[in-house]
Amino acid sequence: MGFAIFSFLAVFVLLLSLGLLLFYREAALKRISEVINPRPKQKTLLGTIQQTGFSLGSMVEQFEKILPKSKQEMGVIQQRLQRGGFRGDSAINVFYGCKVVTPLILCAIAGVTGLANISPFFVYALCLAVGFLLPDFWLGKRIAKRQARIRRGLPDVLDLIVICVEAGLSLDQATARTATELKGAQPDLCEELRIVVLEQRAGRARSDAWKHMVERTGEESLRNLVSMLVQAEQFGTSVAKTLRIHADSLRTQRVQAVEEKAAKTSVKLVFPLVLFIFPALFLVVLGPAMILMSESFKTLLGH
Repeated sequence: MGFAIFSFLAVFVLLLSLGLLLFYREAALKRISEVINPRPKQKTLLGTIQQTGFSLGSMVEQFEKILPKSKQEMGVIQQRLQRGGFRGDSAINVFYGCKVVTPLILCAIAGVTGLANISPFFVYALCLAVGFLLPDFWLGKRIAKRQARIRRGLPDVLDLIVICVEAGLSLDQATARTATELKGAQPDLCEELRIVVLEQRAGRARSDAWKHMVERTGEESLRNLVSMLVQAEQFGTSVAKTLRIHADSLRTQRVQAVEEKAAKTSVKLVFPLVLFIFPALFLVVLGPAMILMSESFKTLLGH
């Protein structure tokens, strides 16, 4: 009797295990692969926050619902975020959330430090206005810096593309190789080139993929480059020669920009000289003379 009960329980447990294995096959295979090929887990602050159930995106998403947003406005903000290098799905939510959280933080700082006691209405209104505009200002500065990095690194990238094309690679293969080789030196531009390569592999035309890169970055030098590439492809001219000429012209423009800034330096130094240096110079040069003259006048008037 006991053997029959034991056999029944063993068969039942075996069938139950088999059913669970079939039902959770994907989970079981994933666990088995993790056991066979363990991967070290990097503990980060964001991961710790997500493990405890608090996600920054979910927190900010509650705040960004306060701001009214139209489709046109969201399209403009999304384009600006892409030009700044933010392509995540939650980037626009975090941006609008910052436009709500930043004014509150500034108001809290003004209240804690006692600045609000001077003029509460004016200080809080100023904190709300500055906090609302501060994310836009920061994003604009980031876009300008990223465009400057792309503009500075474009001649070097074009040189490597020319070398690859002259070595026998096609333009698409040269672009992919350049995006891989210069990833550490020019990360922003190589990231854009990598997206261009992915779009071409997905079936998009070469000219359209390059034009989309111009729209993502908003850099004028890239716009001129794409125009030259499209014309070279239409008229059948040498791509390597076109890229080399454009790289040389970019370097010439960089030298001219530096010379222009150097020429403007003398004009910009006039205001510091007049406001700060000349008064101190007059005081040092004319101060002793004024003291001697005042003593001489006192002596004469005394006699």
